[in-house]
Amino acid sequence: MIPRVLSIAGTDPTGGAGIQADLKAISAFGGYGMAVVTALVAQNTRGVRQVHVPPTAFLAAQLRAVSDDVEIDAVKIGMLGSADVVAVVTAWLAEARPPVIVLDPVMIATSGDRLLDPDAEAAVRDLCRLADLVTPNLPELAVLVDDSVAPDWEVAVAQARTLATRADTAVLLKGGHLSGPDSPDAIVDATGVHPVPGRRVDTPHTHGTGCSLSSAMATLAGQGLAWPAALARAKRWLTGALEHAADLHVGRGNGPIDHFHELRPHLDLGTSWSAQRWAATATVRADVDACAFVLGLASGDLERSVFDRYLGQDLLYLREYARVLAHAAALAPTTEEQRFWATASASCLAEEAALHERHVDATGLAPAPATTAYTDHLHAVAARGSYAVLVAAVLPCFALYTDIGARWRGGFAPDHPYADWLTAYGDEAFAASSATAADIADAAARTASPAVRAAMAEAHDRSMTLELAFFEAPLRGDGGVPNS
Repeated sequence: MIPRVLSIAGTDPTGGAGIQADLKAISAFGGYGMAVVTALVAQNTRGVRQVHVPPTAFLAAQLRAVSDDVEIDAVKIGMLGSADVVAVVTAWLAEARPPVIVLDPVMIATSGDRLLDPDAEAAVRDLCRLADLVTPNLPELAVLVDDSVAPDWEVAVAQARTLATRADTAVLLKGGHLSGPDSPDAIVDATGVHPVPGRRVDTPHTHGTGCSLSSAMATLAGQGLAWPAALARAKRWLTGALEHAADLHVGRGNGPIDHFHELRPHLDLGTSWSAQRWAATATVRADVDACAFVLGLASGDLERSVFDRYLGQDLLYLREYARVLAHAAALAPTTEEQRFWATASASCLAEEAALHERHVDATGLAPAPATTAYTDHLHAVAARGSYAVLVAAVLPCFALYTDIGARWRGGFAPDHPYADWLTAYGDEAFAASSATAADIADAAARTASPAVRAAMAEAHDRSMTLELAFFEAPLRGDGGVPNS
């Protein structure tokens, strides 16, 4: 069932609070959002500048336009700027009788601005009696029970009990205004207190949290969830929305939360992260194709001594690369990815090492500067502990060799001096592994913050540059390490 949820609230032209936030929260939980405007608010992340309340006759016309045509599963009520507005909404509720009513008694914004006329406070208290759930923050709760703001959780619970008893409703008690590392919430109703523990997210970007949480609760209730279960689900979502809020880069004050952080990783934007990095490194890849070593290897004209020098360094590289892949397996978030990286690591030490050792004896061989530069880079990335950045760093070794091998596959004579090596490059099983590595990197990029994606790009592109240096080194003797 797709719940049809109506938001009755004020606006926020920056999109972080009010009706704009309500519609985002409703959509984030799969609902169909509708909106009736009670007030036009000139506000941003720094505060409220001006409020314009349209004529109440127009508010009534909006409400009737919705209920005359659409079956409503839940209503979320936000900013009601005057007693007259409250009266119109109250009358409509009695007429339309929506099955779920969530009241967010918006009186004080996150910025501290007063949003409700004092003469409307008594009307909102009466409106609480019609609501199935009331979701005040602590300052608003204090106003509703004629008390000072609760200094701790115990006093807040007592105030919520008072409101629940007086209004014969359920109260969503929010601990966000309290201090300390914890941020508990609870449903308080006639049956008792149903706490939902949580940790505090250290962020100034909390604009619109109350609007968003109440809309999420209305949507979840419209889908049939009981209030405690709805709160547990909504709180998990809200915690993530706060954690990702800074990534939005909206405004210069208390910014909005990221309503779609759970959805965003699953969006198909047409071009994968790995494809974007492949295109971005086109110049380096062209230099690889034009490298004398790669051209000589493909034609068979490469001197055996140069080839042996390359193989020795590649064997040393693969031993370290295997360790890095094993580190990726240790960081992998799923058993499937753990298994993939562990298998790839074992392949480096077994099958590919055997191919190398048929051509060259690596006994006593020391790594050349190009080899050390590459392996040091990979180990440094691994030491950071970021799985996403690490899989980005190891991807070029998969992708570049797969690309070269695909173009070489079947394009050489049986008596080619390096036939076994060219065949290994073009192995279809390795191509499949390369595709899996790219898929893993793409998935990691979708869930990463902008800062992590930037680090992924830097690590990936550096690896691609070091691949070029590695190919060039056997012909230059000194390793040809590029500048960082």
